[in-house]
Amino acid sequence: MAWKEFLTGIEEDSEYEEEETVSSPAASASSTIGLFEPKAFEDATAIANAIKKGSVVTVNLHRLSKDYAQRMIDFLTGVVYALDGRIEKVGHNLILCSPAAVKVSGRITMSAD
Repeated sequence: MAWKEFLTGIEEDSEYEEEETVSSPAASASSTIGLFEPKAFEDATAIANAIKKGSVVTVNLHRLSKDYAQRMIDFLTGVVYALDGRIEKVGHNLILCSPAAVKVSGRITMSAD
């Protein structure tokens, strides 16, 4: 039995309208964590595309020279900034990039204290 058939005899009240459902960015964001070990700066595009799609990305920079690792960090910082996201160092040669829809909590310190 359809809903309207159930309510036969009851007049439709124009005061109540159907609510529009709006999904938040967090609800539509992918639940994906990308793990990357770039071997060249050209791999930065794939990493940036994953962040743009809403994935949290962990990048291990140990395979890059110091200069290319710094270029990668600079590039990804720009990508994350443009998306209102966040980038942080979480270990030696390891960074975490997250889009704005994903909240990162906690803090990792690099010292033994």
